[in-house]
Amino acid sequence: MSPYFQCNQSVDRLCVQFFRNKSCIELSKALLGQILCRRLSPDGPILKGRIVETEAYLGVEDKSCHSYGGRRTKRNEPMFMSSGTTYVYFTYGMYYCFNLSAEDEGSVVLLRAVQPLQAIDFMNEFRTNFMKRRHESSGHTCHETKKCDPKPYKLKALANGPSKLCICFHINKDNMNKVDITDSPFIWIERADCVSPQDIVCDKRIGLSGDHEWVDKELRLRAIDCIPCTSLGSRVV
Repeated sequence: MSPYFQCNQSVDRLCVQFFRNKSCIELSKALLGQILCRRLSPDGPILKGRIVETEAYLGVEDKSCHSYGGRRTKRNEPMFMSSGTTYVYFTYGMYYCFNLSAEDEGSVVLLRAVQPLQAIDFMNEFRTNFMKRRHESSGHTCHETKKCDPKPYKLKALANGPSKLCICFHINKDNMNKVDITDSPFIWIERADCVSPQDIVCDKRIGLSGDHEWVDKELRLRAIDCIPCTSLGSRVV
């Protein structure tokens, strides 16, 4: 391991104490404004983005949560591990979602969107390459469709969704699942100014269905100063 890799750890990274003694909702709020950091390799670049959107999944009581009713499987094991453990799962046959476990049993915070800050060219490259692979796997090439556009993505649309975030930060289940985010050289969160309560927009979580009461709970949180970088763009619910 290079000396650079050993010494270049952020002195402002969030430690175990940040995650302790916070409910899932409290953690979801506290993460807004903090900086997600991802080192691609021991001597590689560090990607950074300001967390601007989260969703709280409240564990065994939450009917929209993977751990509802105390359900434990090999897949959702990180949800029951110590707070600050990463939980990455595969969805829709092609995407990943990145979560952090919270103190409440089986609860997690989904990181929905970030405002890109550093190594943006790498994020653009990851998004473009993903789109190329997706179209090639469907029998098309980038020359046959305008959807695989080599032009850089607009900054606000680069990581404004959970799957886009994972693509931009090269996060998947093989490399980032069940990781202690307070003690990893490859992924961590840097301390930054928190978002004050009056500057947080609360609304319904995205992509849920059913008649149960949990669909309508306002457990999606967004930083109001960065709404364009969140999942629904400039819309404020």
